[in-house]
Amino acid sequence: MKFMRLGNKPDTFYTGEATRTMVSDLQSDLTIRINNITYLLHKFPLLQKCGLLQQLCSGKGDTTLELHDIPGGENAFELCAKFCYGIKIDLSAHNFVAALCAAKFLQMTESVVKGNFVSKLELFFTSCILQGWKDSVVTLQTTERFHEWSENLEIIRKCIDSVVDKILTPTTKVKWSYTYTRPEYAEKKHKSAPKDWWTEDIADLNIDLFRCVINTVRSTDMIPPKLIGEALHVYACHWLPDVTRGRSDQPETSTSFQITQEESLNRKKQLEIIVSLIPEDRGSVSVRFLLRLLRMVNLLGASSAIHKQLIRKCSLQLEEATPNDLLLLLPLHDHESSGDYHQTYDIDLVMAVLEGFITHWRKSYSRDEEQSMILISKIAKLIDSYLQVVSTDANMSVEKVVSLANILPEFARPEHDDLYKAIDIYLKEHPQMSKEEKKRLCSILDCHKLSAEARAHAVKNERLPLRTVVQVLFFEQEKHGGKATTTTTTSHESRKHDIIQPQGIKITYYTGDHLRNLQARPGDQSNKAEDDRRRSALSSKSQKLERESEQKSRGKNVHEIMEEGISKQNLTKVKIQRSKSEHGRRKGK
Repeated sequence: MKFMRLGNKPDTFYTGEATRTMVSDLQSDLTIRINNITYLLHKFPLLQKCGLLQQLCSGKGDTTLELHDIPGGENAFELCAKFCYGIKIDLSAHNFVAALCAAKFLQMTESVVKGNFVSKLELFFTSCILQGWKDSVVTLQTTERFHEWSENLEIIRKCIDSVVDKILTPTTKVKWSYTYTRPEYAEKKHKSAPKDWWTEDIADLNIDLFRCVINTVRSTDMIPPKLIGEALHVYACHWLPDVTRGRSDQPETSTSFQITQEESLNRKKQLEIIVSLIPEDRGSVSVRFLLRLLRMVNLLGASSAIHKQLIRKCSLQLEEATPNDLLLLLPLHDHESSGDYHQTYDIDLVMAVLEGFITHWRKSYSRDEEQSMILISKIAKLIDSYLQVVSTDANMSVEKVVSLANILPEFARPEHDDLYKAIDIYLKEHPQMSKEEKKRLCSILDCHKLSAEARAHAVKNERLPLRTVVQVLFFEQEKHGGKATTTTTTSHESRKHDIIQPQGIKITYYTGDHLRNLQARPGDQSNKAEDDRRRSALSSKSQKLERESEQKSRGKNVHEIMEEGISKQNLTKVKIQRSKSEHGRRKGK
C-alpha cells in the first residue's frame, strides 16, 4: 500500500494525562478541547492555514474553543495541527478519510493559503489511492465512520468506481496485490490471477458498501452469475460464521448463537441483503449454501419474504443436493449445552424444502412427463438416503420420519429397498418403540416394491412388526408361486409353498384354516406316505377355502387382502422352522 509523508520537523507534541502541549519557547494562546482531550497550542501557525479558526478567533488574547463535532475526533485534528506546524506525518488509506474530513471541517483549502492540506490530500487520493486495489478497498472501508462526510466529498463513489473498474479488469492484466487464501491455488503456479481474486478483499466491507459494489458490478453484465454467487458465499462465511457450521461433521455449541440484540439485528440485515443479491440464474450458488442460509433465516427470524425466497431457490436446486448437504443440526440451547445432550437433525427444514420442490414439480410435470418422473425418482433416492442417516438420531421422532417420507407421492419410489433400509436402521436405533409406533413407521413401506433380497431380509427381521412380516410372506406366496425360487407341491388334494432361505431355514405356506405344517425330506418314502395320507384328509377343505379366497381377492391389492385375511378365521398360517434331521423327528415321535 502507498503512503504520503508531509513535513520534516520532529514530533514535539507532549502528552500529560488528558492534555497535549506543543513544546515551544512561545506561550500557548489557543486552547482547543475535543472530547476529553485538551490541546494547548498557538494561534500562529494554525490560523494561517485554518479558515474556521480564523473566524472563531477574530479577537486578540487567549482563546478557548470547543471542537467536539470535528469528524475523526482528536486523532484527525492532530494530523491537521501537525501539518500546520510542519511536523512530519504519514498518510495512507487507513487515515486518509479522517484527515480529509477534518481538513474540510477546518477549511484548510486553497482559498486560505496556497498549497494547503486539502489540496495535498486530494492529490494523494487521485494519484495514489485510486490507482491501487487494496488502497481503494481500505479507503472505502474507512468511510463507514464518516458516511455523511464521505458521501458529500464523493469519496465513496470514487472508491466504488475504482474497485469495480479493477474487478472488471481481465485476469491476465491483474498486477496488483490482492488477498487470496485458497490453499489449492497457492500450491500451484499460475500465470494469471484466479477469476475470483477480488472476492476476499471486498468481503471486509460493511454490508451496505458491499451491496453497492455488487450491484454496480452486476449492472455491467460483464461478470458471470456464478462469480457473483462466489462473492456472496465468501462474504457470508466472513460475516455469518454460522453458515459454515450446523453440519454433522462440525458440532456446534450454544455459544454460536449467544450474541447481543444489536449484533443479531446486524446479522439479520446482512443475511437479508445477501439473499436479495443472489442472482436468479440457477446454479449461481450451491444448494448447500442456500440450505445454510435458510437455516440462518430460521435462527435469526428474518422476514417471511426472505424465507419464501430461499425456500423457492432451495427447491429449484434440490436435485443437486447430496444427503450430506441436508444434514443440518439444530443448535443446542443453554440448558442442553452443559450436559451430555445429543444434537438433533433439522428435519423440519428439509421438509419445507421438499414441499416446495413438490409444488414446483407438479406445475412443470405436464411439460415433460418423462423427465419429471426421472427427477422425482432422483429426489426420492436423496430423501431415502437422508432418512437412513437421520434414523440414527436418538431424538428423531417416528412422526417426523413418516411425515418426510409421505411428502413424496407413491409413484416417486419405483422400489422401496432404500426406504426399508431406513426403517430397519430406525428400528435398530430405537429398541424401546411401542407396537403402535412400529406399526406407524412400517405403514410407509410397500412390500410389492421390495426386491427379492430385501424381502428375504425382511422375513428374518425380528425387529419388524409381525403384520409387516406377514405382508411380505403373503406377497412372496403370491409372487413366487410356481417359480424357480419357490418349491411348490400341488395336487388335487392340497397346495403348499416352500421358500428355502439361507442357513437351512425353510418358510412353508399352507392355505386353509386347519392345515398343518408339513415337512418332508426328499427321498424319505415312509414319511412321504404319512404326508400323502394327511393331504388326502384335508384336500377338500383346502381347495374350497382357496376358491373362496380367490373370489374375494379378485380386483383387490395385497393390502386389502391382508386387511380382510388377517382378521378372519381363514388367516394364512405361517411357520418358519429350521430343517431337522429325520432321525430327530422319529426320536421325537
